[in-house]
Amino acid sequence: MRARVALSASVPDRPPARRWLRESLTAIPVPGGLPAEEREGFVAGTGSQAPLWELLSPPSDFGRPEHTAVRAEGRRVLFADGRWRLCATSGLWNANLGYGNRRIADAVHGALLDASYLTLFRGGHQLATRASRALLDICGAEDFKRVVYSTSGGAANDLTMKLVRQYWALHRQFQRRVVVGLRGSYHGLTYGSHGLTGMSLGQSYYSVDQRLVRHVGHEDPQELEDLLDREGDRVAAVVVEPVLGTGALPLSAQMVTGLDRLRARHGFLLVADEVATGFGRTGSYFAFQNWPAPPDVLLVSKGLTNGTCASAAVLVSHQICAAFERHDVALTHAETQAGTPSTCAATIATIEEMERLAALDNAARVSVRLDQLITRTSRHPLVDGGHGVGCFRAIRLSDDGAAVSPEIVNQVAGEVRSAGALVSVGPSCLQLAPALLYSDDEVDALGAALLRGLDRAAESLLSRSGRRR
Repeated sequence: MRARVALSASVPDRPPARRWLRESLTAIPVPGGLPAEEREGFVAGTGSQAPLWELLSPPSDFGRPEHTAVRAEGRRVLFADGRWRLCATSGLWNANLGYGNRRIADAVHGALLDASYLTLFRGGHQLATRASRALLDICGAEDFKRVVYSTSGGAANDLTMKLVRQYWALHRQFQRRVVVGLRGSYHGLTYGSHGLTGMSLGQSYYSVDQRLVRHVGHEDPQELEDLLDREGDRVAAVVVEPVLGTGALPLSAQMVTGLDRLRARHGFLLVADEVATGFGRTGSYFAFQNWPAPPDVLLVSKGLTNGTCASAAVLVSHQICAAFERHDVALTHAETQAGTPSTCAATIATIEEMERLAALDNAARVSVRLDQLITRTSRHPLVDGGHGVGCFRAIRLSDDGAAVSPEIVNQVAGEVRSAGALVSVGPSCLQLAPALLYSDDEVDALGAALLRGLDRAAESLLSRSGRRR
């Protein structure tokens, strides 16, 4: 299909912006690159010869040097092609404090020396207890009573689906097994979370069971209200991302208040999946802290350990804990690597570093600069504004006023990568999730790379559409 690009057959020149762009791209010192002989070793083994099965990529893309990371420092990543690139993804929303935080690394190192592995099966350990108290302190001990550990956001969603169904079984309401999610949401790719995910990601191909899952929109609560009027007595829980991880689309204020109203009427449990939004990503420590009432279950991961460990946590309300205490029953869920000493040490150190580095205060400053960046990039012919909140943003791409194809989104992201910055792709958008500690120079460098990538992509689309500059 030929691209429609409303550029008046040209990409406008911006001499002052060009000067700003060049200066911004060179404003930040870049660590030393990869020696040539070391680079050659990384380049070997691409495509069918690559030993690593890369996730969510076809084999033909395996082992590409420009996509093979070597190391990361601060807010930059070195790749096997020898180039450092500014990271505007926080490594899949993980490294909220940037890469290579020494205090977190030292905490993990110490825990590995003191207790390399301890299990939570039918017991506990002191670091897990300390980490749980630290989490309850920042999330609200008045709202949550206990922490269940997991190893990923996907597994934590599986755990939560078990938890809410068992809660209702303990109340003898065995019909309450339906879990409602949002269309466009992403909760993971384990079997339970894959079914709950509201995007089409091959669920039928993999025989994922979605018979007890429903999906509604994230803006107007009317669709949820209609669903609850039909089968509210069968709904165990409604699970929402405060900002949809795919597309950076916040829940509308109407939806947030509607969830609270409908929970009071129909009695379902409300679950906040803050795997991506937690730990300052949206401005407050957690997005739910701006809701009229807390959720019954809270999921956190990613920023929980600044991305250093495979870890997730599920915080459970007093009401749910009371049901399990009253019947004195176990939750049948356990993961071998959940809540290990090293992951709990990383959690404690991350919370301490969030405070020491005043991460929330700096994130507020970054958010203002992102507003300015999006305003500036919105003048580009391929851009149709932006959305999101805090350090969780998206730049909407437009093809003559229409949403663009995934192929065009990938092309633009590739050009931005070539220009020196890493961004994520979403539905007709580029997603930005910079570290909370970005400097002004880094925001400027990101903006410069975005404009350069957009210009290159526009030139390419013009060429393909038969219009020359």
